[in-house]
Amino acid sequence: MRVLIVEDEPYLAEAVRDGLRLEAIAADIAGDGDTALEMLSVNSYDLAVLDRDIPGPSGDEIARRIVASGSGMPILMLTAADRIDDKASGFGLGADDYLTKPFELRELVLRLRALARRRAYARPPISEIGGLRLDPFRREVFRDGQYVALTRKQFAVLEVLVGAQGGVVSAEELLEQAWDENADPFTNAVRITVSALRKRLGEPWLIATVPGVGYRIDADGESLSCKSVR
Repeated sequence: MRVLIVEDEPYLAEAVRDGLRLEAIAADIAGDGDTALEMLSVNSYDLAVLDRDIPGPSGDEIARRIVASGSGMPILMLTAADRIDDKASGFGLGADDYLTKPFELRELVLRLRALARRRAYARPPISEIGGLRLDPFRREVFRDGQYVALTRKQFAVLEVLVGAQGGVVSAEELLEQAWDENADPFTNAVRITVSALRKRLGEPWLIATVPGVGYRIDADGESLSCKSVR
């Protein structure tokens, strides 16, 4: 999951970003409305966390534009405006959830995951491919019925690869979807994480390297069928 945090208080924004990363949620920060709109235009996000009172275009204006885009991106308003009229106007703009400051990070995480589940209603939560079973909401992975313990980053990478349904995913795409915009494009983090993940999943290797292109889920070089199950 990748989230855009629109918040003009840098310490709060960085604390939220760092806390979300510990929960395997990639997060980028926009400190004003113009930056937020620019980032929304060039990056793909699963959710937007908006403060309403920010420099430049307000959080309300950003919410309007997200709704008008037809992307269906869920919006969580995170703001000090806690009157019922404020909440009513926020929901009226298209917000899917509303959390007032101060707040507990754990509650924010729970709300974000709930919003992600709602958005994914058309996509069954459990995927199976090549004897691998991945439940993104329980954050569990099984191979041939055996539980596989993964780190948060390994799980995030595997989720992207499984979501590609056997297609090739480049290192750049993995950086974009499993890390965030601050990831160094020249880092070897992807290679190291994929290597460790491959070992965790065990033999025969499920993750194939496509030289010069990226990675894909494979099994003994055979074509795999991927299905989602409820």
